[in-house]
Amino acid sequence: MSSSNYHVKTPDWQNRPVRVEEFMIPAYDAGIELYVRNKYLASMCEWQAERTVLCIQGSTFPGHAMYDTPLEGFSWMDYLAAHGYDVYVLDIRGYGKSTRPAEMLQDPSDNSAIVDSETAIRDISAAVEFVLARRQISRLAFIGWSWGTSLTGRYTTENPEKVERLVLLGPVWFQVPALPDPYPDKIPAYRIIKRDAALPRWLTGVPDHKREQILPPAWSRTVLDAIWSSDPLGATANPPFIRAPNGFAKEWRNYWLAGKPFYDPAKIFVPILLVHAEWDAEAPPYMARTLFALLTNSRSKQYICFGEGTHLPPFERNRLHVFAAIQTFLDGTH
Repeated sequence: MSSSNYHVKTPDWQNRPVRVEEFMIPAYDAGIELYVRNKYLASMCEWQAERTVLCIQGSTFPGHAMYDTPLEGFSWMDYLAAHGYDVYVLDIRGYGKSTRPAEMLQDPSDNSAIVDSETAIRDISAAVEFVLARRQISRLAFIGWSWGTSLTGRYTTENPEKVERLVLLGPVWFQVPALPDPYPDKIPAYRIIKRDAALPRWLTGVPDHKREQILPPAWSRTVLDAIWSSDPLGATANPPFIRAPNGFAKEWRNYWLAGKPFYDPAKIFVPILLVHAEWDAEAPPYMARTLFALLTNSRSKQYICFGEGTHLPPFERNRLHVFAAIQTFLDGTH
């Protein structure tokens, strides 16, 4: 474990001192360690389920880079911590600072897809138990992003007593009829993502005259620098690359592409918020709308669509609006 203090550099929050701690915790499988980062106000001395949040990544980029890359002096984790939350982020195995399975040192085609959704949920469960035991609380809130919405949705249906609230950012769902299967018969263990392909994919569907308006070039460079420095093997390559496990594709093949859900939304009883942006090409708006109608038993459900944003709105011009809306939901004020 390591820890340090620093100040969030924004006048809105009066430079409240935030503490950061880092942990490597054991997964449920031998030889695997999971990276967990924690941020909270240095003045906090009481821990409450209602003020505890665990953030879960998507299928391509590591959790710590997605939730804790600062732009203009603060990250999403900083924002949550400065507003009184005890916030954690997990790198699922195979990503970021967590253990990379041995298959990721071999040719991708030598093995079938690794780190599937069931494995990722075991890692999430290990992180949840770590946080609950550390703070002596019985529940926490989730923020899931992209693939993380499937993972946290499934976890919540299976462990309702451990989840306080649920936020799904860029929620994924399936359409009927199901799309054709885009994957080869044998899905490779992992994939290699080149940096030069990242920005065009990020801005898919965004009108040309809006691109720099919603995503200043300096911001995209900062975000991509953080992501492409997260792979110790790819960071030193020329050109740099990152490796990402392909296990998520097994979920898509076996569930979504087969026309059946990975979890049953009717089994989610906790308050839930669905958030997406109009130009999200990865999880188009119809997915959130379809899912929202299926949340028939939640004590409270909300749905927000932000204009002029993509699948990565926490890194774009409207980020503060996204943060504030999600915080308001977590606060339980609406």
